[in-house]
This record gives sequence, structure tokens and C-alpha cells, in this order.
Amino acid sequence: MNTLYKSILALLSFFVWTALLSGCTKESKDPLIIPETYDTSGFSSNTAKEQALRTQLEALVAEMKKGRTPGVNVSADKLLALYTSGNPSLQAVTTSYYNSLLSGSNGWIAALASASGQTYTPGGNSGGTYGAYLFSPDGIEPEQIIDKGLYGAAGYYRAVSLAQNALSPATVDQILCLYGAPPEFPNTNANTRTANPDKFMAGYAARRDKNDGKGLYERIKKGFLQLQAAVKAGPAYAEKQKEALEQIFQNWEKAAAATSVNYLYNVVSTMSATNPTDAQKAAALHAHSEAIAFVWGFRQLNSPFRIATDEQIDQVLTLLYAKPGVRASVYTIATKPVQTLGNVLQATEKIQEIYGFSEQEMEDFKKNWVTEQGR
Repeated sequence: MNTLYKSILALLSFFVWTALLSGCTKESKDPLIIPETYDTSGFSSNTAKEQALRTQLEALVAEMKKGRTPGVNVSADKLLALYTSGNPSLQAVTTSYYNSLLSGSNGWIAALASASGQTYTPGGNSGGTYGAYLFSPDGIEPEQIIDKGLYGAAGYYRAVSLAQNALSPATVDQILCLYGAPPEFPNTNANTRTANPDKFMAGYAARRDKNDGKGLYERIKKGFLQLQAAVKAGPAYAEKQKEALEQIFQNWEKAAAATSVNYLYNVVSTMSATNPTDAQKAAALHAHSEAIAFVWGFRQLNSPFRIATDEQIDQVLTLLYAKPGVRASVYTIATKPVQTLGNVLQATEKIQEIYGFSEQEMEDFKKNWVTEQGR
């Protein structure tokens, strides 16, 4: 009887476990239902720290912009305080590599403060204001290297760091906030058309999106909708979560690269004109610095989703006269356009190669689609 009893128990256990495993398998194979809209409940409370980081960056940028006015000095100590204060601070969520570029006596924050209050002539020995912007002696605009570089080195990096842990609906909200899109996904950075526009990288992704349902902004939006649904559905949809994260972060990086292409085309167009004015030359140097920053922010950034390697980033930056570790000569874009614009175009081709952009996409990147379509 004892042997028969044990056999019956073993048989029953087998059937129970078979049923449980069958149920789990069935659940994991059920199609994930993805809503058409993002669930906004709890978004504000879930993203308090991320909103504070965004506010901190906006305050830092506002202070840096004061240096654009001729004769106005900007304090390096005040800029550093804005960069290092808060819980967490911008500095705390920035890659160690990019932080080393910004802080310290030879960093970009110090360079901006040193250039402020002076005037600049491309190729001169001191930085200062030129046209509507503030440049270092090398012709780089420190404000852009700090601001747009942090979109990758802080915003993207912080979001990737959050994604490495167990995901919750709150985590998804936080990643979305760092990207810069409100949960309504308006696909516009124009604050005249909506009370809650896209900001930071999301604002630039909107500019690169033709609003045809296929663009970078739309792909990132679909990634967030899938990610939120998969996280809510539970561990059985872990693969769907991973798939969504890859879609979000790779298209986020592509949006930064596409924006770099947009600015580089602007540089070539402006400096190919006959006898560009000082204001136009300054605008070209400004655009060139933005292009550099959107790429540079991803250098030495540890992410399982990153597309460009450090070697590829260095190749692009070298073509843009801003090779890391070597004194930049960006001012030559303004002083020797005939000799330098070929390399700028090569940089766009290198970016196209890295990210696999089509010829049509490259053509589309020349435009700000928010402006073109009045969105």
C-alpha cells in the first residue's frame, strides 16, 4: 500500500506540474496587447527626480546662454554649482568620461567662462562672442558641447542604467521622461502649438520625423507603448520588454545621429555661399558644434544597445576637426571652407554608413519637419 500510495502521489504531482508548465507556456505565447495610447497614471509622481534633472539642465543652459551677450562674464563656479547640485545631480548621472571633459580646470565649463566677456575672431588666440554665439579659441561653442552632449552622456546614459534593473511601470515612466517626450507624444517641440511639447532628444526626434508613421519619433513611441504593455503583462513577456528597449534606445541614438547630419548639411550649405557674412559664419560654427556634441555624447558610453563604436565616433569627430585628445581646429570651417567642407560631407557619409540610413532618409534629415509641416 505504501508503494502504491507513493506512486499515486508521484503521478498526481506529474500532472500538476505539467498543467502549471502548460499554463505558463500558454501565457508566454499569448500575443501582447499593445494600447494605442500611453497610460499616464502616476507619471508625474514616478518621474520627480527625472523632472528635477531636466530642470537642472535647463537652468545650466540658461546660465551658459548669458555668455552669448558681448561683454557679459559667466562664472565658472556658478556653472559648476548648477552641474553638481541636486539629488541626483547632472554630474552624478553623466558618464565618467564626459564628466572629465566638462569639469576641471581645462574642461568645457571653464572654457566657456574664460571665453565670456571677450570677442572672437575665427583663428584668433582667445575665445569670445562672434555673431550670436560664444566660442572657444578653437572655434567650438562650449555651450553646445555641454548641453547637447549631455543628451547622450547623461539623459541616454541614465535611462540605460535604469533599464538594466528589473523594470516596473515607474521605471518606464522615468526612461520616457529622460528621453524628453510627454506621455501624450505630441510629435512637436513647438510650445506655441501645445502646452506640453517634446523637449531634449524627443524634440529633435520630432524634427527628424515626417509624421508618416514610419519615422524615428514614431518608432520610439511604439517602443514605449510596447514596453509599458510588456512590463504590465509580467515576466512572461520579458522578450517583448527587451525588444522594446532595443527599439527605444537604438532609435534614440539614431535620432541624435540624424540631427548631427541635419546640422552638418546646414554647415555645408551656409559656408558654400559666396562671401558669407560674419553672422552666417558664426551660425555655421554654431551648427557644427551641435553636430559634434550629438555624436560626442555617446563616446565611452557603456550600453548594450549602443550602435556606434568609440572608433567610429572618433572617425566622425576627426573629420569634423574635433578629434578627442587633440586640439580642435573647427574654426577652419569659417576660415578655409573650400579646404574643409569636403571632410564635413565625408562625416555625413560616415554617419550614414554607421547607422544604415537610406539615401532618402539622408535627404529627409536636411529638413526640420515640425517647421515644414507646421506641427
